[in-house]
Amino acid sequence: MKIQEEKIIFEEGYSFKSSTPSLNECFFWHSHPEIELVYIETPRGRGIRHVGKHISDFTESDLILIGPNVPHLNFDYGIKTEYNQIVIQIKDTFVNEGLVNVPEFNRIKVLLESSFLGFSFKGETKEEVGRMLKELKSDRKLGSLLDLIKILQILANSKEVEELNKEDTRAKLFSYNKVRMDTIYEYIHENYHKRLTIDEVAHLVHLSTTAFCRYFKKQTNLTFTNFINKYRINMAKAFLLQDFAVGDVCYKVGFESISYFCTLFKKLVGESPTNFKNRFLHK
Repeated sequence: MKIQEEKIIFEEGYSFKSSTPSLNECFFWHSHPEIELVYIETPRGRGIRHVGKHISDFTESDLILIGPNVPHLNFDYGIKTEYNQIVIQIKDTFVNEGLVNVPEFNRIKVLLESSFLGFSFKGETKEEVGRMLKELKSDRKLGSLLDLIKILQILANSKEVEELNKEDTRAKLFSYNKVRMDTIYEYIHENYHKRLTIDEVAHLVHLSTTAFCRYFKKQTNLTFTNFINKYRINMAKAFLLQDFAVGDVCYKVGFESISYFCTLFKKLVGESPTNFKNRFLHK
């Protein structure tokens, strides 16, 4: 499944935009260079929180900060009840150009620079920022910018926060500034659903099989087989969230045995594919 690149258009003279999208029927797995702050309320329902490699569910409301180029699913996907969603998207130049070198902005800069991990805010922070976002008027230019900075300051000072990922999951991560790793990752992404062999990938980057195994393990801390398995299982989770049957997902992501797929899924995820799917989609 390819990550869709969302193109965000800003009005002239604005460094951020506010919107209230409604995409609950659409599975929109995407990324963009902009920082995104999402607040969603679903008083009588539950939603899926899928940011990078993190997948969990939320009830009643959620407040999430997502860094540039982090793949994520629209937070209203699959919600069957009434809901309200506010999405703030901030230009990627905001940190280095918008937040000038002023000590008072340091905490905000640290927050935004580490937002590639994805942050979920709870408790009073979520309630207070939720209220402020509802009152944020994006047409006030300077006034709305100051309000946004106040919101970011509250988030930067909050202790009611959870890191959603323990590692970098940005779509641009796979460059590593190494053409060789770029080639390997692109090949895996385009062919993970097929039968992949170490020999063919090694040949692709002009390495012997032995040299490739050493190189890949050094770069990823995983054997090639373990990496492919984890990659396929992550893709399987995304397909399960689209309500594909477990058997179909098994073959769709490149496994040839349903029993092996289910065993590996439970080992890596902690539950069977059926339980995972039911927990999110068939509440």
